[in-house]
Amino acid sequence: MSNAVVIKGTTYGFSVYIDEQADFATIAEELKEKFKESAKFFGNAKMALSFEGRSLSDEEQRELLDVIAENSDVHIVCIIEKNSETEELHRRSLEERLAALDSSNGQFYKGNLRSGQVLETETSIIIIGDVNQGATVTSKGNIIVLGSLLGNVYAGAGGNTNAFVLALELDPVQIRIADTIARAPDKVGKMLWKREKEKTKEPKIAFRSGDNIYIEPVSRTVLNDIKL
Repeated sequence: MSNAVVIKGTTYGFSVYIDEQADFATIAEELKEKFKESAKFFGNAKMALSFEGRSLSDEEQRELLDVIAENSDVHIVCIIEKNSETEELHRRSLEERLAALDSSNGQFYKGNLRSGQVLETETSIIIIGDVNQGATVTSKGNIIVLGSLLGNVYAGAGGNTNAFVLALELDPVQIRIADTIARAPDKVGKMLWKREKEKTKEPKIAFRSGDNIYIEPVSRTVLNDIKL
């Protein structure tokens, strides 16, 4: 493997040094392999990140962030400008970003969840990506998926019956809100909703009312009725 990408860690984050002469496809592939190899080392830490050695466009940064998210459990909470090289800046930026997430009583996760992956959080979560079949998301708060939700979700895990699940495409295998469970019609278990068979996809929200879970298209009226 070449040295088109070199990863250097600090206490509060890490820097990715990129060879400015290497082509972008090589950089993305090498970054993928190095994060795969280091996945256990990094674990699911929340860290700050800086790209060094090469100027990247916003689109290139997003693509490399997707590579990191898809090949590790690291949560990138902020990106430091390339000329900010000190550990103190990593620490301060990380603490400020985490404080902002805590104050909003929720957090973000960027990336697609594949079959077998499990994401658990003590707060509400917004997932920027897809939750594929075989993946599971559990939250004591609400779950919002800015993508397709095809796996299993458990909102209100601490007993919050007002929790909800919202997705741009809501077609899960199983939804659980507090102690109420709803399963897809082709799975064994009690069906608590009837799927619409329309071909068009639209944002939908799942919420609990009484002992049932209902799924409805997102509308201003429905959003106004949400209890946070």
